[in-house]
Amino acid sequence: MFEKVNQSHPDKIADRIAGAIVDMAYDKQGDPKIAVEVLLGHGNCYIIYESSARLNEECIREAVYRITGSTEWYFDIEYNQQDEHLAENQFGGIKCGDNGIFRGCPATEEQRRLTDTMRAIYEGFPYDGKAVIDNDRIILCQSHVEDYRDLLPFMDGYSDYLINPLGPWTGGTDVDTGATNRKLGSDMGDAVTGGGIHGKDLSKADVSVNIVCHLLAQAHGQVCMASCAIGDEEITFRFSDGMGIVGVPYSEVVECARAYVNEKGGFERLAEWGLI
Repeated sequence: MFEKVNQSHPDKIADRIAGAIVDMAYDKQGDPKIAVEVLLGHGNCYIIYESSARLNEECIREAVYRITGSTEWYFDIEYNQQDEHLAENQFGGIKCGDNGIFRGCPATEEQRRLTDTMRAIYEGFPYDGKAVIDNDRIILCQSHVEDYRDLLPFMDGYSDYLINPLGPWTGGTDVDTGATNRKLGSDMGDAVTGGGIHGKDLSKADVSVNIVCHLLAQAHGQVCMASCAIGDEEITFRFSDGMGIVGVPYSEVVECARAYVNEKGGFERLAEWGLI
């Protein structure tokens, strides 16, 4: 059983905006420290970010215009410098930027199947949508579709389906609000995390350790777990069979996560579909 939202769902729009802002910070500094929260909907966009890099507010607005496809927003953008104690933690080398517990899980066939279906639908209908899969049953809500029969070709292989139970709908941020990291189930499947993967730099374990746990879980085909404390310089990853990888330098965790994000095309692109 799994829920997947597409990249035009309001929560994913918020994630994408947060990712775009993190990308801006990386364009300005090699290893910035940044955390971003975005709440938007019904013509209002609220952004709070704390960072070592102050960003151009007009560039932030342009990112919102581009991602939402609208210039009709009331903005409230608040910048704060990173807390001095948190900043001191990173002096002298890359160290873990927060506390947390993490569990990466191999993506199931069911999860990959629904993700593939949602990607295919989005190519033809690039509007707000989400779906739930339970074995061979799919419940699909896709906006801007006048005739549900247009979606029947995507239902091939599902033994039971329900499309737009309330009929045609418009969706988007005029109908619903979006907030950063509210769709982690869609992004991470069965994984467990102490925090969200969007809107933060790579020093944050919520980003780097989550990504590495996910990658190790896929590579080994079993659950991968880790815990960390702020200031840690090494991380130990443990697998469900009792084996583990002990004492991985945190700098290597960050570089592994950096390579993954770069392969995706940046933090904004990572936010489009998440880890699955």
